[in-house]
Amino acid sequence: MSVKEQQTNTNSSLAQITLPLVEIFSAIQGEGANVGCRQIFIRLAGCDLRCTYCDSAHTWFVPPHALIEESTGDRHFQRIPNPVTAAHILEAVQHLNTPPIHDSISLTGGEPLLHAATLAQFLPLLKAHSSLPLYLETGGHHPAALELVLPYLDSVGMDIKLPSVSGECHWSAHEAFLRLCDRASVEVFCKVIISQTTDPADLDRLSALVAGVNLHIPVFLQPVTPVGTGRCTPPPTPAQVLAWQAQLKARLSNVRVVPQTHKFLGQR
Repeated sequence: MSVKEQQTNTNSSLAQITLPLVEIFSAIQGEGANVGCRQIFIRLAGCDLRCTYCDSAHTWFVPPHALIEESTGDRHFQRIPNPVTAAHILEAVQHLNTPPIHDSISLTGGEPLLHAATLAQFLPLLKAHSSLPLYLETGGHHPAALELVLPYLDSVGMDIKLPSVSGECHWSAHEAFLRLCDRASVEVFCKVIISQTTDPADLDRLSALVAGVNLHIPVFLQPVTPVGTGRCTPPPTPAQVLAWQAQLKARLSNVRVVPQTHKFLGQR
């Protein structure tokens, strides 16, 4: 096959691959191990969870138009009809990637793994067009879908949903998901939202789950941060946070408490 034919096939693939987007933008990561780092966010639309504390319910469904930031960090957006082609996404990422500002690309949502089959086609193209590491932010409850995209990821931040806080319960899926990450050559950490309603029994189950996979996997306790948009879930008291961190540290080696800092910064 000639170089021209290869280029034609590539262009055809870029036009055929489409994803439902909420937005693409540059911002400071506010959660987990990458807190404070600058990332390009590719926020995919659609979520199959309905967490009671969700501060991004606008991502649950596919909007008619996606928002794509025009220049790095300027918060002026173009409106592009959904779904958006791979070619358009790659162009947007390349345009925003002003060296040496960004540390990685965040694939977030919604729940990105609802689109795992398409991402398995798109992520090799994204890696070929960008030198930035790929970071997946996920609810951590779709292990079969994770297997499709895991070879292309550099790090994974998975939520573990405490039933007493989120209203969701996915313990067995979380365990299978975490085992896949731990066996792969990716950095993985867990994020756990806590509030006044947190049941210590949920934390016992959480610590047993993580310790059963690898007690050195970092766990980030994230107190509900009632700043800006979001639902009115009561945050934990300082005494609760101290007690719950100590409870987890009885089994796990790396437990940190980090609020959702992007809310304080007014980031998306």
